[in-house]
Amino acid sequence: MNFTFPLGKLPHEYLQQLINTLPAPSERVILGPGIGLDCAVVEFDERCLVFKSEPITFATQQIGWYAVQIAANDIATTGAKPQWMLLTMLLPENKTTPLLVNEITQQVTQTCQQLGITPIGGHTEITAGLDRPILVTTLIAEISRENLITPLGAKPGDVIILSKGIPIEATALLANEFPERFEGFLSEPELSEAQHFLKEPGISVSRDAEIAIKAGEVHAMHDPTEGGLATALWELAYASRNTLIVDLDQIFIPPLSRKVCEIFGLNPLGTIASGALVIIASPESGPAIVKALRENGIYASIIGQVESGQPEVYQITPTGKRLLEKFTRDEIARVYEAA
Repeated sequence: MNFTFPLGKLPHEYLQQLINTLPAPSERVILGPGIGLDCAVVEFDERCLVFKSEPITFATQQIGWYAVQIAANDIATTGAKPQWMLLTMLLPENKTTPLLVNEITQQVTQTCQQLGITPIGGHTEITAGLDRPILVTTLIAEISRENLITPLGAKPGDVIILSKGIPIEATALLANEFPERFEGFLSEPELSEAQHFLKEPGISVSRDAEIAIKAGEVHAMHDPTEGGLATALWELAYASRNTLIVDLDQIFIPPLSRKVCEIFGLNPLGTIASGALVIIASPESGPAIVKALRENGIYASIIGQVESGQPEVYQITPTGKRLLEKFTRDEIARVYEAA
């Protein structure tokens, strides 16, 4: 067989086949491997341990900061706060200097200090075949069973809320990794603003999640990463075993993000979107959560609702509704392939 997979995540259908071959989880496993599940959760006496492993494969600038922050986003979707970290650092042969290693380590250390995370182990090595560093972070958190939030909590009638907008991460990533590609398209102030999307509006969703949980009845959350918001919605539909209906007109795309996507010919819906948080909440809580987020300087809007039915995602159209496009890989992968 000559077929090879394209750059990006494995297709959901193939990944599910692999998951089906794994040994059955023990009775203490609350959340095991599955499509759309941000974390694994294991029962531990009266509490639960939450685990997340996340690779950083696209970014090279501030990769140590990325490695901790992106994994922390997934932990936040469960309502927990990350406490411990294991880090695997794979570094390219003939390119790795003490300066590079020190820079990455300093970024990791500073981010852990900011988030209250204690590093407890990991692995480092110079690896053949790499052209840039790859970091893989495993974060561990602890939470009570009653406060645990999982995609299984989504119910028909719930509303779907999106914080910040899309695709924040792609805006920052492209501006930092390919600044020369914007010459003649973005002004210097615009390029600088796009590069700073990492911090403002920012790709961390920990605060978004915390505000939402305090403001109302949150049933599920999901962090749109590779594959963008469209993929995140499909993953949520699979994980919650519900139908999702979304109104694309309610999805906020910052003007600068839209401009960046147009320059590269990318569809914002399928482009890596850390920084946004999909929140599924009771219909009574939806407006209060949106209000609380906005009062704290985080844009948010209700973009759809959950209905009973097959695990599918539909977009509202002038004549009714149709299936939301599935992206077999992240749109940004095309940029990296052409680089």
